[in-house]
Amino acid sequence: MFGMTNTGKIGIACFFTLTSCSLALAAETNISFNVDGQKVVGTLSTIDGNPKAPVVVMFHGFSGSRDELAINGTKEGVFSRSARLLAENGYASLRIDFRGSGESEGKWPDTTFSGQIKDGIAAVDWLKASDQVDGSKISILGWSQGGLVGAHVASARSEVRSVTLWAPVVTPLYTYGGLLGADNLAKGLSSPAETEITAKLPWGADTVLKAAFYQEMPTTSPIAAAAHYAGPLQVIVGSKDTTVAPQPASGQVLLNYHEGEERLDVFDTDHVFSAFTGPEVIDAHMVPATVEWLKKFNP
Repeated sequence: MFGMTNTGKIGIACFFTLTSCSLALAAETNISFNVDGQKVVGTLSTIDGNPKAPVVVMFHGFSGSRDELAINGTKEGVFSRSARLLAENGYASLRIDFRGSGESEGKWPDTTFSGQIKDGIAAVDWLKASDQVDGSKISILGWSQGGLVGAHVASARSEVRSVTLWAPVVTPLYTYGGLLGADNLAKGLSSPAETEITAKLPWGADTVLKAAFYQEMPTTSPIAAAAHYAGPLQVIVGSKDTTVAPQPASGQVLLNYHEGEERLDVFDTDHVFSAFTGPEVIDAHMVPATVEWLKKFNP
């Protein structure tokens, strides 16, 4: 079943969902686990008095880290704030740094989609074995490249209760061709896997990635991954997103090939959910819509 949610209605409805809940106190601790002999570091947010709370595993975006992009006017990142808001609604969470990012071991140039997917699967397995949350009630939240990862993790661990993807990368060749440049894309596809390629990102920063990253673009398909996940899938996109574009078509295509409960939410915002101007979109739309989906499928 497909439905496009009206922005104004969902913002109001979910505002009452959030504010009507009793606020739960969250405790945050750093955890770690190993993948291929390297340490993956994460922040586990648990609900005081409820060691069996449902839990959301959070996957950050390209060149990001587990707290994610700083929100203007606050001391929080998009994911650290979202984790707090999830806790206020009774959801524990685990946000991780993929290897080569943040505090996790590994080097950024070695980043690949398959490596991040392996980290994500390991995070789900860590939660399944944890006595601090309900390991039978796990949901996935992925943003941008983390959305690509989230779709694949859900395909590999189909027992997860629900999936929410924020502005997920859907067609890697198209998206990263724009981010990294057509010349770098051509070089990456034709060079030995260990070749390091320096690219200037649209916001001015340089990034170095090996050709192996580029060579997984044509062989990694979030669309195929979504087609292999039969559980509830929610995709949330911004109509002004120029990073993963065009929208809402890029979000819709995942639902076109997914069988099962599904929903596309479209808000009047950009790829970072207006974080550069403040937390309003995150507070009034992104998290409330996500909580609404969680409460339906992972109560």
